[in-house]
Amino acid sequence: MIELSAAQARRLVVVCQGLHRANPFGRSEAGVLRCIDQLGYIQIDTISVIKRAHLHTFWTRLPSFQDGELDQAQRDRKVFEYWSHAAAYLPMHDFRYCLPYMHAIASGQKHWRKPDKKMMASVMRRIRQDGPARARDFDSPPKRPADFWGGSKPAKVALEQLFIEGELMVSHRDGFQKVFDLTERVLPAEVDVTKPSSEEFYRYLILRMIRAQGIATEAEVGYLRKGIKAGLRDQLQGMLADGEIVGVQVEENPNVYYSSQEILDSALSVRVAKKVHLLSPFDNLVIQRKRVSQLFRFDYQIECYVAESKRQHGYFCLPILFGDQFVGRLDPKADRQNRVLLVRNLVIEKTLADPERFARELSAKLNLLAVFNDCETVSIEQCNVKKIAAAVKRHFN
Repeated sequence: MIELSAAQARRLVVVCQGLHRANPFGRSEAGVLRCIDQLGYIQIDTISVIKRAHLHTFWTRLPSFQDGELDQAQRDRKVFEYWSHAAAYLPMHDFRYCLPYMHAIASGQKHWRKPDKKMMASVMRRIRQDGPARARDFDSPPKRPADFWGGSKPAKVALEQLFIEGELMVSHRDGFQKVFDLTERVLPAEVDVTKPSSEEFYRYLILRMIRAQGIATEAEVGYLRKGIKAGLRDQLQGMLADGEIVGVQVEENPNVYYSSQEILDSALSVRVAKKVHLLSPFDNLVIQRKRVSQLFRFDYQIECYVAESKRQHGYFCLPILFGDQFVGRLDPKADRQNRVLLVRNLVIEKTLADPERFARELSAKLNLLAVFNDCETVSIEQCNVKKIAAAVKRHFN
């Protein structure tokens, strides 16, 4: 069992997540592809008080990122959309590892709701004959209560069911609307469509998680995946016995983590720059909240799903990463009409050894976040540490 200090574990994770220096993946579409290949997936979310989560997650690691670069990667068939633990962009070369879930859903396993086979057949005929289509391209029925998919339109539900079964893929996006087409017309001919064996699938989950996160527990590898616990445990133990992975213990942490000797040797020696990152609530680093609490001693919850009267920090608070530690959070809103990035609440939760440097770095990052959100200025409305707020505002000028 390899032992790591808490600081070493944090550094390892930050490096593997590509948050250790300003521009770890390069630029343009090539940088987008290197980023998603390292992280394994990028979660998609619809909330738009600032730029949507998938765009924000790329921007955090690719300072020059432009929305069109992701669109182009999708049109070039280098990335695709599917369900990871949630809706996500994935590298196209990982397509075959989505086949087990596609086949399970097509065989009757429920995803969100019972499919309407008649409507699904009608939708397939329409797309096969007329080409790619959006949900809005189908006639709307009389109004009924909204369902999970954001509307009651049967064609929309059918599209999503056909998508999750693998019959349709998202060809591209029109704005934020998905444009669906037949999988056979979207999937590049060279992509491997052989369904992986259980062993291959478990190995994929394990190695992808270790590559992206540095260390991971059994539960973290299997996060939100049903029916794989026993098989995943057997695979981990087999890889451990073969020396392909190693066990890791982190000081004052009861968990057994897994990593590879190669990753430990390469990443632990990398320096983490003392820079500020404002992470999306759906960023790969923070999406597993229990993991963040145990490794970084940072308790985080997104409060947009919490009743307003019960929110402690704000609707869409972003975790603030400074070097390899979370030091607070801030609640932003892009006032696009007035071109102002509003920081409705800035909360500093740790004593800072160099508050002036932090203020300078935070100010610079907020200015960049404003530009990314088509804003020209930043306004801090509330902060629990007035000296920090004053220092940040001073660096705006």
